[in-house]
Amino acid sequence: MAEGGEEDIPRDAKVVKTLLKSMNVDDYEPRVVHQFLELWYHYVVDVLTDAQVYSEHAGKSTIDSDDIKLSIQSKVNFSFSQPPPREVLLELARNRNKIPLPKSIAGPEIPLPPEQDTLISPNYQLAIPKKRSHPVEETEDDDEGVDPTPTPNPNPNASQDRRDLPQGTPQRVSFPIGAKRPR
Repeated sequence: MAEGGEEDIPRDAKVVKTLLKSMNVDDYEPRVVHQFLELWYHYVVDVLTDAQVYSEHAGKSTIDSDDIKLSIQSKVNFSFSQPPPREVLLELARNRNKIPLPKSIAGPEIPLPPEQDTLISPNYQLAIPKKRSHPVEETEDDDEGVDPTPTPNPNPNASQDRRDLPQGTPQRVSFPIGAKRPR
């Protein structure tokens, strides 16, 4: 990192640069110093704000070192937590391992657990706008070559459902991840 303009930077920025250098960090972008300063100022403001609340709660007119120590300790307790003891983790592992794994689906590919145990389910929808159908007026000339008997509908409920929807309503279609699309 170039050291040009070292005299023009604030004291706090010099401290951050010294800390980086003491940790053998020689190559960094200039904005790293600004990011550390922002983090540093934010942390100090939080600690002092909490210390002021503790001081007011104790009925003191000024913040003293005990308020700051309490504020820092509460930040440490809130930010960092100790892992549970080894015995607790072993007991949790024993309880979890008592439950057998689901049976796999046999096949030529990689064995997978049953469908209900997987996360492969429809997780998105496509809105496909319906095509507008314009009513065609029939004339007597058109009816001459048409068979008057209606053709039976293989799925009468589907056509009824489509008639109930207002025109321009998008049709929603869900696809499971990994499924082959119909052609």
